[in-house]
Amino acid sequence: MKFLMDTHILIWHFEKNEKLAEKVRKMISDKNNTTYFSSLSIFEIELKHKNHPDKMPYSGEELISYCKTFGFKPLTLELNHVLTFKTLKRKEGKPLHKDPFDNLLLAQAVAEEMMFITHDEHIAEYDSENIFKV
Repeated sequence: MKFLMDTHILIWHFEKNEKLAEKVRKMISDKNNTTYFSSLSIFEIELKHKNHPDKMPYSGEELISYCKTFGFKPLTLELNHVLTFKTLKRKEGKPLHKDPFDNLLLAQAVAEEMMFITHDEHIAEYDSENIFKV
């Protein structure tokens, strides 16, 4: 199976944060699965690190190095990912989710037929079989 990690999942894995369930750690580490990290996540981390280094102590370079060491594969943003965004549907009665990073990360996962691992309640409000909410 192919997985794309949401930015916070990537950070939790990096930090060995106990918020990341052991089940998810095993899925990510299973050699039968392929785990990806998005260039969007690196940009999001870099943006937060530049603007608030006290809140985001890790640079994009540090996370890229970590991901490569752990065997995660990079996924760059492509035009078809951006265009897939328009196909995403929210569950009935759920408001728009305004975070552009979350929207594009999910669109990447859908376009690439991956499971998107997230803890974000708002992403789980999309009507998509590609979401793995932890």
